[in-house]
Amino acid sequence: MSDPNRDRFLALLRSAVDNGELVKLTLGKCRGEDRTVRNLFVRPVVLKAGPHLSFLWRHATRDVTRNLPPPDALAEIDRLLSRDFLDAHLFTTTQHAQFETQSSGTGRLKLTPAPRASETKATAGHDRAKQHLIPADSPWLRALGVTNDRGQPREGMADKFRQIQKFAEVLGHLLDDAAIRPANATDAAPPTRLRIVDMGSGKGYLTFAVAALLDNRATVTGVEARPELVELCNRIARENDLAHLSFAAGRIDSFAFPAPDAAGAAVDVLIALHACDTATDDALAKGIAAGARLLVVSPCCQKELRPQLVAPPVLADALRHGIFQERQAEFVTDSLRAQLLEWAGYRTKVFEFISTEHTAKNLMITAIKDHATGDASRAARIREFAQFYGIRRQRLAQHLEFSL
Repeated sequence: MSDPNRDRFLALLRSAVDNGELVKLTLGKCRGEDRTVRNLFVRPVVLKAGPHLSFLWRHATRDVTRNLPPPDALAEIDRLLSRDFLDAHLFTTTQHAQFETQSSGTGRLKLTPAPRASETKATAGHDRAKQHLIPADSPWLRALGVTNDRGQPREGMADKFRQIQKFAEVLGHLLDDAAIRPANATDAAPPTRLRIVDMGSGKGYLTFAVAALLDNRATVTGVEARPELVELCNRIARENDLAHLSFAAGRIDSFAFPAPDAAGAAVDVLIALHACDTATDDALAKGIAAGARLLVVSPCCQKELRPQLVAPPVLADALRHGIFQERQAEFVTDSLRAQLLEWAGYRTKVFEFISTEHTAKNLMITAIKDHATGDASRAARIREFAQFYGIRRQRLAQHLEFSL
């Protein structure tokens, strides 16, 4: 039996694709045979073969991407919505639409106008230049020395430009996965803005990208120990009318978050990219204590555990080589961090967020708050892991008062 609300939702999607107004489509509440599927995200892309729709299947431990031409993509979405997913959110440049399949089997459709600033620009014809989540001609990119007056990456900055674009893409998916959907803020209702803190923001490349991606739907704060970088970034933010973006001088371990909201959270999203050694642990602990729903870190310089690691006899010959010792320390450190985050109530994912061709510091750990803390069986497995490698102490465990 045809459902008029479902038919109308699909007609809105088809019209958005045909008119170049599609921003993204999110399918959730999966009821299909593959129980590892969490969400499906669909976005417009332009390939050499022309406009396509990119399907990102978000599984519990992996992501799968598939690109389809519009007719095939629309037919696939029709099939998925009728069989595998109960919930769909459509974002276009003019409106948002939500379709929910209710327990009775009928669908409910809700329409709202799009916020003043879209999450991204919709892709139009195949003869247009490639579109980016962060427009290449953004004045702040020029001010930070990433692009030139023609909106092209400066010499030596092409990798940084790719990293900025990739991080914006990853963050958008993570916000969807965590069901963190910022409302459009107004002067009358500033509390609707998300609160995002970037610990150890450096020159602010990715901090500016976050602010540009979310526009006035979030207040973004960069925390940096070097006063000269704080002054530079605040000046560029002012000159580009980014009133929702600011930078503060301070250290990760001593930075004071604002007062918590009614739900007890002082920050919604905490970011710490390339915080050296135990500074990553300090940032994670600060985010957990502040009630952050999403943690995003890219660790580097994992030195703390290396002196403690005791090689199992079977690995002794291999670990005579310093490079393998270094890689083992990285693996053990970040594995332990991910396990501790799971114990603390977060669903974690560890992945390579940009190719090693562009940066060696490419590992990302993300954590979404979604369950209670303190699972005893998980704690026992963490202690077994620590004992296997001879770990007696670790910074994040100490912050969480977790005895190894």
